[in-house]
Amino acid sequence: MPRWLLPENIADALPSEARRIEQLRRNLLDLYRSYGYELVMPPLVEYLDSLLTGAGSELLLRTFKLVDQLSGRTLGVRADMTPQVARIDAHLLNRSGVARLCYGGSVLHARPAGHFASREPLQVGAEIYGHAGHEADLEVLELMIRSLASAGLKQVRVDLSHAAIVPALLAIESGLNEEELYTLLLRKDLPDLACLLGASAPLQRDALLALPGLYGPALGEQSVLTRARAVLPPLPLVTAALDDLERICVSSLWRELPEVTLSIDLADLRGYRYHNGISFAAYADAVPNSIAASTSVARGGRYDGVGAEFGRDRPATGFSLELRALAELTTASERTRAIRAPWLDDTDLRSALARLRASGEVVVQVMPGQEHEQQEFAFDRELVQTDGEWAVRPISGI
Repeated sequence: MPRWLLPENIADALPSEARRIEQLRRNLLDLYRSYGYELVMPPLVEYLDSLLTGAGSELLLRTFKLVDQLSGRTLGVRADMTPQVARIDAHLLNRSGVARLCYGGSVLHARPAGHFASREPLQVGAEIYGHAGHEADLEVLELMIRSLASAGLKQVRVDLSHAAIVPALLAIESGLNEEELYTLLLRKDLPDLACLLGASAPLQRDALLALPGLYGPALGEQSVLTRARAVLPPLPLVTAALDDLERICVSSLWRELPEVTLSIDLADLRGYRYHNGISFAAYADAVPNSIAASTSVARGGRYDGVGAEFGRDRPATGFSLELRALAELTTASERTRAIRAPWLDDTDLRSALARLRASGEVVVQVMPGQEHEQQEFAFDRELVQTDGEWAVRPISGI
């Protein structure tokens, strides 16, 4: 096996891709700061029990484990940064009011999320801690949409769901295989779902069988909410969940974002082990081969109480996206305009180079004999010496 061969689903980012990724990362973090979000940088590895606190078994399967040679304890390489940020809010910041935190960095997956997915995603996200009202949900939804717009994605669909509905229906009668139930709901597999629910109480069976069909427009006479209120039992938790969704759907935010299609899918229960309130996902039409058409480009939701095991039970909501995948959806930008300069051991030349670079110009000194080297820059000007002075002039023919 060649020494340079990388593990499966691990790849280098070459210059043009790396530039798009880094520019997008900077743009997103600057966007979050403009909303008042503070940047945090959790460590790449933590003790495994801390890293997985409140995260569930799914994250455990995705986490690389190793033994710390100093302490002998098991370490984990983070597979998701959200639990780390929750730990920072609950255990380190210890603020009494609202905390807005954002982050960006590499995570590592023991198994890829899909056939073409990277096992080293670059995760960027934003979280709000300390506010249980729908105002926080609307803020992170707006920020998620603005994030996609900054990457050039204008036409997106946002699907809303609520993690409290299925647990409320399961409470009618116990005994169902919950893992299998959630899998069938996600697949909208009605025949197998009907078999699984065959011996259930009629009220529970009919409501759970209705969930896969409760997707579509968020507003209007035929909205999902209208149909859901008609077919789901008026249990207090179910009614409260539908009310939560309605508060989001009637917000004036959507009138400001006419390019966004808002819909509801009550069977979209990804992250059900983690979320406990409103959840949401964003989809784009044009996706590359590395992203399935049915895969969201951003996802988030409410996960109240995630900090309880760290000593503080705080309301929380947020979203995250995968930077590499999002960068693939962006239009490749033109090559950066640059100035070509000779390589000379000359004090005046170095002074001229410093002035140009300080003014924001990209200036590349071409090594002797390398005048035709390949660059990701487009040389449209050159630095030449005329009458003892160094000056920039256009390159002829460009």
